[in-house]
Amino acid sequence: MRERRESGIVPADHTDLGSRILKVNHAGENGAIHIYAGQLVMARLTAPSMVAELREFKAHEEKHRAIFREELDRRGKPRCKSYWLCAAGGYVLGLVTGLFGRSAIAATTVAVEHVVLRHLEHQLELLAGQDEPAVRAIRKIVAEEQQHHDHSASHLTGSPLWPKLLTPVVAASTESVIWLGMHL
Repeated sequence: MRERRESGIVPADHTDLGSRILKVNHAGENGAIHIYAGQLVMARLTAPSMVAELREFKAHEEKHRAIFREELDRRGKPRCKSYWLCAAGGYVLGLVTGLFGRSAIAATTVAVEHVVLRHLEHQLELLAGQDEPAVRAIRKIVAEEQQHHDHSASHLTGSPLWPKLLTPVVAASTESVIWLGMHL
């Protein structure tokens, strides 16, 4: 039996829902790693003062991906079909936004993390009391995702151009990839 939820049609069996969410989160973390990888390539030229921060954020995302992979392995579940799409799209997004420097890099992180944090909160609500291993995996990453958002937002004090241009595009792209992952 299926039931309609705010995020679309989802399985009524919460363990299946938890596995689907974990698969999509795993793919999303792969995308985030590749956003930072692309930004790192360009930031060496356009925003060298951000290179250490981008490396740190990328390392966090690699840890997050491993958390979700471990739980998927425990469940015997393969990765999401959108895994490589997230990687390719993330890398292109990272290269393009990295080309435009510090504000564009920060605006991209803020936009992505805003969407991600909202989804993580919703996932925790959906899975609470239903799939505690999934809840524990998701909770392990929330604080660092919030840190990425907040720290990047602190870089946006000067120019409103990049947030205005990038936020709607990056947020819509992030939402689309999440939706696609949940429905593949």
